[in-house]
Amino acid sequence: QVQLVESGGELVQAGGSLRLSCAASGRTLSNYVKAWFRQAPGKEREFVASITWNSGTYYADSVKGRFTISRDNAKNTVALQMNSLKPEDTARYYCAARSAAVSKYNYWGQGTQVTVSS
Repeated sequence: QVQLVESGGELVQAGGSLRLSCAASGRTLSNYVKAWFRQAPGKEREFVASITWNSGTYYADSVKGRFTISRDNAKNTVALQMNSLKPEDTARYYCAARSAAVSKYNYWGQGTQVTVSS
């Protein structure tokens, strides 16, 4: 049973920075694609960033240049460094993982809340 546990979310002022972390347990996910999604109140969950097993990265246009996704395969973790935060970044952030052979993310964490005040 794979578990993903996020941490690092908190209240921060606009322009500030946060670093989210996600730790996986239950099995090694070193060859899995890992990603961050977010969901704001009243909105659908949206893709934020993803990283392949060999650190190829992809970002939503809304966060390009501000957010950086990284992974540590030895520690089975993935992180999201968020800089120049905006109030519209306020959301619950979820860590997810999938096998590179499929398109659907099948492992999800419970999320961590990020609130950016103006």
